[in-house]
Amino acid sequence: MTARLSLHDVLERLAPGTPLRHAVERIIQQRNGALVILGFNAGVADLCSGGFELSDSAFTPAKLAELAKMDGAIIIDDSFGHILRANVHLLPNPKYGTDETGARHRTAERTAQQTGKPVLSVSEDRRMATLFIDGTKHELLSPTLVAAKVNQSLQTLDRFRRRLEDAEEILTRSEIADLVTFRTVLTVLQRSELVHRIGQEIKQDAVGLGDEGSLIVLQIADLIHGVDELRELILADYVRPNRANVIRRTLHDLEAIPTADLTSAERVAEALGFDQPDQQAEARGVRLLSHVPRLPDFVRASLVRHFRDLQRLLAASAADLERVEGVGAARAEQIRRFFDRMVDRTQMWQSTSLD
Repeated sequence: MTARLSLHDVLERLAPGTPLRHAVERIIQQRNGALVILGFNAGVADLCSGGFELSDSAFTPAKLAELAKMDGAIIIDDSFGHILRANVHLLPNPKYGTDETGARHRTAERTAQQTGKPVLSVSEDRRMATLFIDGTKHELLSPTLVAAKVNQSLQTLDRFRRRLEDAEEILTRSEIADLVTFRTVLTVLQRSELVHRIGQEIKQDAVGLGDEGSLIVLQIADLIHGVDELRELILADYVRPNRANVIRRTLHDLEAIPTADLTSAERVAEALGFDQPDQQAEARGVRLLSHVPRLPDFVRASLVRHFRDLQRLLAASAADLERVEGVGAARAEQIRRFFDRMVDRTQMWQSTSLD
């Protein structure tokens, strides 16, 4: 059974410079329209009427563009390597809804929904190609327009990443001063989730740049580095009960929150099962310990289990730390010095704020 292609997979095969994108560009240049089903299964076969089958017809941009001069749909195989049928009349079930007005786009959207296969519709009048897949549609913009959109999105991502770093710094100071509330925690979760989503959207858009998008992908990777880990560390600090399956479920709930609702701390708190935003919160110390250089995960887990919350951990002497499994004398001194520096920084911040 052929694996179902994701949106990202299909967009990669439609990126500038690929054979399929060359075919689309030729169809547009010829001022023709087209409807191309990207894959074949029994559901596609049931919709087909008329047309003709092709035997061992390897896909080429020129061949697809020539077949598009006929009115009917074209069907290519799942590997995008062969053209299977051409000039086919499609009869999708009208029960599948569509907001499209043009006959070709309406047929394409319904066919994509009914068969589960991506469908490409090229508009003769608008000279634009639209991909229908998984109940969504995506217009294939020119590389120039994609580059402008991506560059603007990168600026937004950079701004949100800086806001996330500011929020995390406030969370750290609040945790050490034992003044943290769920609102402070939620602010970091909200901003980290937004950064994650913006990064994923830009990655998807960058596919439309083809090979020229490689540098942008590196920029995105740099801007979102550590964000997914940060979400998990914060949930490990504040989700109760602290079990791996509960943390995974809470992360899934966070990712399921509509973007419009992410701006409301109350709605996010309700979705994640947290207390009211202004209630006092207690960190377990998972995130703060992740900043200790060269501290193995198993040692971090041992410290969290032993002390149970961050304030007990911060109050521990080097001798107390050394009693924990996996923590020797040298490592205990290292952790204690790290805590002392963090406490000093927080006290300086508090005194500066009062001044």
